[in-house]
Amino acid sequence: MSTNTAYYIPHKATWPVIGTLGLVTMLAGFANYLNGSSIGSMLMIVGLLIFITMLVGWFTLQAKESESGMYSHEVGISYRMGMMWFIFSEIVFFAVFFGTLWYTRNLSVHWLGSGATKELLHSAYEATWPTNGPAALGGKFEPMSAWGLPFLNTLILLTSGVTCTWAHHGLLAKNRDQLIKGLIATVALGFLFVIFQAIEYHEAYTDMGLTLGSGVYGSTFFMLTGFHGFHVCVGAIILSVVLFRSWKGHFQPENHFAFEAAAWYWHFVDVVWLGLFVFVYLM
Repeated sequence: MSTNTAYYIPHKATWPVIGTLGLVTMLAGFANYLNGSSIGSMLMIVGLLIFITMLVGWFTLQAKESESGMYSHEVGISYRMGMMWFIFSEIVFFAVFFGTLWYTRNLSVHWLGSGATKELLHSAYEATWPTNGPAALGGKFEPMSAWGLPFLNTLILLTSGVTCTWAHHGLLAKNRDQLIKGLIATVALGFLFVIFQAIEYHEAYTDMGLTLGSGVYGSTFFMLTGFHGFHVCVGAIILSVVLFRSWKGHFQPENHFAFEAAAWYWHFVDVVWLGLFVFVYLM
């Protein structure tokens, strides 16, 4: 049994397996949904519920361990290093997608629409962006403007970063009221972002003709914004757990790694959105 002076080694963990099961189920449901299967929607909902259960259960376990004094200073360092590497992996994850968009827009479209390559593959292809294939193979669509909901969502996320930092300052100053109010604002803004993105997607599909099948522009647009939206959902859920723990009186200025980890992740999501707003909507 560990103590606060010995390095804590956790028991056999089952939550990662459950989380993987939820993600795989969601992915399978989404694939079936895109292919018109009636079971797709149900699988996505089941997968999401499993994933949420994993988040709540795992964080509850971590909270009990933390509040019982099982973590030493060395464990805290390990947690911080682990979170840093996790965020680094997420940076690489999005860098690959940004690189894909840049390569497609600035190199491959030009190559496909010029010289012998154009004559060999499809003489009607025009090297313009946004593109949906030769002879408008992906159908007629309208590109997404940056100055509607995307710009509003940018302001929402930037504001949420401020409220998250304000909550952190409240925690450090032992101002529990400021901590809770800041977290409530951050969580509310996070879910508001997701709602507005859902509205944007609905408008894209119903009014603009912009879908996953709208050529490479449609696929890269929904790939980048969709993955980021998923990260916002995860971040908002994590912050909700931190908010609940704050209501329960958890966290002190000298011991609040769970809050720090959630805040780091949320600021990462903010920064990625700024890059996404420039690369996807403005360029």
